[in-house]
Amino acid sequence: MTPAVPLVPVILCGGTGTRLWPLSRASYPKQYWALAGDGEETLLQQTQQRLEGLPGLAPPLLICNEGHRFIVAEQMRQIGVEPAAILLEPIGRNTAPAVAVAALQATAKGDDPLLLVLAADHVIRDAAAFRASVEAGRAAAEGGLLVTFGIVPTGPETGYGYIEAAEPLRNEAPVPIARFVEKPDRATAEQFLAAGRFTWNSGMFLFRASAILAELERLAPEVVSSCRAALDQDTADLDFLRLEREAFAGCPSVALDVAVMELTGLGTVLPLEAGWSDVGSWSALWETADQDASGNVLRGRVISEDARNCYLRSEHRLVVGLGVDDLVVVETDDAVLIAHRERAQDVRTIVRQLEAVGAREGSAHRRIYRPWGSYDGIVEGERWQVKKIVVNPGASLSLQMHHHRAEHWVVVQGTAVVEKDGVEELVGENQSTYIPLGAKHRLTNPGKIPVEMIEVQSGPYLGEDDIVRFEDRYGRTESGPTENDQLRDRLVRAQ
Repeated sequence: MTPAVPLVPVILCGGTGTRLWPLSRASYPKQYWALAGDGEETLLQQTQQRLEGLPGLAPPLLICNEGHRFIVAEQMRQIGVEPAAILLEPIGRNTAPAVAVAALQATAKGDDPLLLVLAADHVIRDAAAFRASVEAGRAAAEGGLLVTFGIVPTGPETGYGYIEAAEPLRNEAPVPIARFVEKPDRATAEQFLAAGRFTWNSGMFLFRASAILAELERLAPEVVSSCRAALDQDTADLDFLRLEREAFAGCPSVALDVAVMELTGLGTVLPLEAGWSDVGSWSALWETADQDASGNVLRGRVISEDARNCYLRSEHRLVVGLGVDDLVVVETDDAVLIAHRERAQDVRTIVRQLEAVGAREGSAHRRIYRPWGSYDGIVEGERWQVKKIVVNPGASLSLQMHHHRAEHWVVVQGTAVVEKDGVEELVGENQSTYIPLGAKHRLTNPGKIPVEMIEVQSGPYLGEDDIVRFEDRYGRTESGPTENDQLRDRLVRAQ
């Protein structure tokens, strides 16, 4: 029996998912949340897990924003997956450059695997049907054709692009593509459904790495040259490959559909019926989720009484839906969305308003994630603030000092090793320690459970950019936070 050609998942983790605000934000977008099903797996984790059982399945290539790199690595670790590489984009450049980088990386050692290009933020309820479609497209892709998966329409949707097949659609094998059509009006969408040869454009692809590279070289050579330069000058950053910023920034921002699929003669489409959704809004999430007898989807600490056709979600506080219909209610630690389901798409306008006035809620959560864990700003005053800090097992904060603040640490769970000016001490539950202003310090969690502690900061300036790092196991050489953190801190101080 001939062994299967290696199948490399290419999982695109970009995007900010503003239509699922207030849960999804730029600092922690929707692909990293558990939104589909009743389990704890995130959309990214589900994207990888639904591939299990495919012949020749190889470790995935993941492409993400460099600010999300530790989130991606941790979520893969949680499900026991070691990626072939996590490629870091210094700036978003759409899907054609991302696929070009993946193809260049996959062929760097002379290999020519199949690439299965997937978005990290899609919901597919029938994983077995999805795997069957991948297998149905394998022979065509191995032979050099470019396969895209067209979603069989469930209605005259005007929010998706469409693909017209040149022949009657078949589940057994892909057929040539006649054309791509941008989002139509409703009358046109109804005509498409009646014709029977149109599917929604899912943005998922299957092809040989060499085949897509050859078409990119022919149809969009500037994309390949920029990506090759960015990859040739990449730098290893722990388990990540950081693309060279200047070369990648010079790459055109273009979708793979526009750069290749609309122009190539090798494009084929395979119909997919697997309960697919791109989770483009809260109303779409309500439609794809399991509903109770009253048509409600309830998540978290929610009580529903005489409510119908609602999506009610609580991340922290109790949410009660009483005598309401057709609402979306989403509660987070710092914002609450209440919207009619038919207006859920318009939440983007709210995010734009928040960004326009510099409100931190538009882009960042109160909880900020770090490679070692997270911190949550609880309360603050004129010259003090209180945070809850969680340090993962085996993780360590950088060796650092502050010019303008002192810190009091109270451990409420686990045991921490605290280093102060070269002296180590063990701090257990219900014990505390004091970090004087200017002291060189570090906290390490040597145990098997997270360390949770309350940090009280005091001083004339409490900004996150008052950090001088001396050593850091995560390769963060800068003094101070990322751009998102600096923005968040400026906004907090201004309020």
